[in-house]
This record gives sequence, C-alpha cells and structure tokens, in this order.
Amino acid sequence: MGGKLLTNVVAPAIALLIAFGIAALALLLAGIDPLFAFGEMLTFGTTAESMIIAVNRAIPLFVSALAVAVGFKMGLFNIGVEGAYLLAALFAAYVGALYSITPVLHVASILLVAMVVGAIWNGIAGWLKVARGVHEVISTIMLNFIAISLSAYLFLNVFKADTAGLTIATKLIPETGWIPSLNPWLEFFGVEVRAGADLHGFLIIAVFLGIFYHYLVNKSRFGYDLRASGVNPSAAEASGINPKSMIMKTMLISGGIAGLVGMSTLLGFFHQYPQDFPTGFGFGGIAVALLGRNNPIGMAFGALLFGFMNRSALILDFHDVPREIVTIIQGIVVLAVVIVYEVISRYVQRRVVAAAAKATSEAEDTGEVAA
Repeated sequence: MGGKLLTNVVAPAIALLIAFGIAALALLLAGIDPLFAFGEMLTFGTTAESMIIAVNRAIPLFVSALAVAVGFKMGLFNIGVEGAYLLAALFAAYVGALYSITPVLHVASILLVAMVVGAIWNGIAGWLKVARGVHEVISTIMLNFIAISLSAYLFLNVFKADTAGLTIATKLIPETGWIPSLNPWLEFFGVEVRAGADLHGFLIIAVFLGIFYHYLVNKSRFGYDLRASGVNPSAAEASGINPKSMIMKTMLISGGIAGLVGMSTLLGFFHQYPQDFPTGFGFGGIAVALLGRNNPIGMAFGALLFGFMNRSALILDFHDVPREIVTIIQGIVVLAVVIVYEVISRYVQRRVVAAAAKATSEAEDTGEVAA
C-alpha cells in the first residue's frame, strides 16, 4: 500500500473510527444507546435543509483552514485568524454600507477591504517575528485578544448604526453588495428548498480560493520557496531564499485569506455586522487544517464533516442526549489524526529505509558475483 494512500486515506479513516468509538463509549457510560444517537444525527443531518446549513457552516471553516494552512506549509502556526476575520468583517460591513455601485464592483470592493484589514492585522505578527523575534504563536494569541476588544469598541462607539429597533448592528449593506444564494441552481436540479434555507453564494468564491491555494503552494515558485522553508529553513536560506521576506509574505497572504472568513455570513446572510456576529471559525479552521493535512480537498471534506456534525447535533436536544458529544468527537478526531498520522508516517519511513537497505544489499551482492 502506497505511502500517500496510507497518510491521506487510511489515517483519517482510522482517526474517525477511534473518535466515534470513544464517543460511543461515552454515550454508553451515560446510559444512552450510541446507535440510536448516531442514527438520529444521520437522519436529521441528511435532510435537504440540514445539508444546506451544514455546507454554509463549512464554508467559513474551509476558508479559515486555507489561511492556517498557508502558514503551516512554512512551519508558521498562525492562531490569529479569529481576530483577523472579526476585525475584517466589521470594517468590510461599515465600508460596504457607505455606498452603492455596480453589484460586481461593490462585492469586490467589500472583499478587498476585508482582505486588506486581515493582511495588515496578521502582518503585525509577521513584523514582530522578523524585527523582534517574537514567536508567532504568542503574538497571534495576543493579537486575537486585541482584535476582539478593538472590534467591540469600534462597533459600539463608531460603527454601530443609530436604530430604534432591537437589532444592534452596523448599517445595512445595499443589495448591490449582497452575494445571491445558489438556491435557484438547486431548484433547477430538482432540489426542494424550504424558505429561509439559502445556500450561500460565497461557496463559489471558496472553491476558487481552494484552487488558488493549490496553485500557490504546489505550482508556483513562491510555493516552492514556501515548502522549502518549511521543510529545512537553513537549507532554504543557503539556496538564496530570504527567510524574513518569506515570513512577511506568508503572514500577509494568510491574513488576506483570513479576512474573507466572515464574508460568507456577512454578504450572504446578515448583510450587516450584528452584535452576535458568529465567532469561533478561526479556531475551528486550525482543526480542519490539521484534519485535512493542509490539502485543499482534505480540508474541504474536514470542513463538511464539522459542518454536518454541528448541524446534526441539534436533534440530540429533543432526545435528552447531550449535544456536547459532538464536541467530544471533533476534539478526539483532531487528536487522533495527529497521532495516527505520526504513527503511519514513521511506519512509511521505516518501509522506505528498509527498501533502500534491501536494494543496496542486492546491488552489492550482484557486484560481488560479477567480480
């Protein structure tokens, strides 16, 4: 069995089996039939409405994972996606509500604002690492706290609209700045969609982001330098790659993608930045990136899995089953993936070394016979 098949298919499958096995044990200890709980989740989660909501939930997780994965490829652990996307969404919502132009240009300008804000915010962590040697884990964690506090202050004191209603939010973005849903396409293919369940149109942009990530990392010169710096920084520097420049570029690109995490929700659902704007996608993206091994297809499946579990868990409340079982599964999946990947990677390495040793021995024996 090939090494890629082991690490890309077998490893996540084993991790999922371990996670669901431990979750089933936890349910049994609580006196709940795990087959009943998982069956209810599967039945509820596979309805058309649930699958649409699961995909909508998966979109920001996937974009967040892309932002994290760019840093991972160079050995940078960017935990600052959470703060970057919240701050970017706030600025994008405020700026997008100031004007109304051609729909395509309006949406593009809002996305550009979000990308710039995200890039600048994560770029601060890059500058701190390059100029002062501050580890990105420490700086991005601190920047998350600053971003969350700063966005709360700006929202309440600068960007909040003066409305008499109960909704506390920024001004509504004009319709020219909305991204239409993909429901007409679903209906074209015969899928009946209940009113209110709209498949976010940002899904198309997310797909192109995945393609862009693949090209950037695997097909471009920058991607080669990125991967080389991640595998062996000293060798990369000796070959002429500027490590400081790569750190800054990587953090700026990671931040630019991070700024787009909240755009699916902002432009496809709320159309303004409310006080309860969704949080947690930045940290969830780290788990998805680990689960998908920084591969865009793997991360897409990981995001869909998390989106499906989060949606299907809602049915458990009606059967007195603790919804937290899904959190247990997600946490164990990430831990199991890391452990299983490491075990399989070492197994593959031992096989490669053994094969090389065998080939060398055979070559020596052949040489002795010829002599």
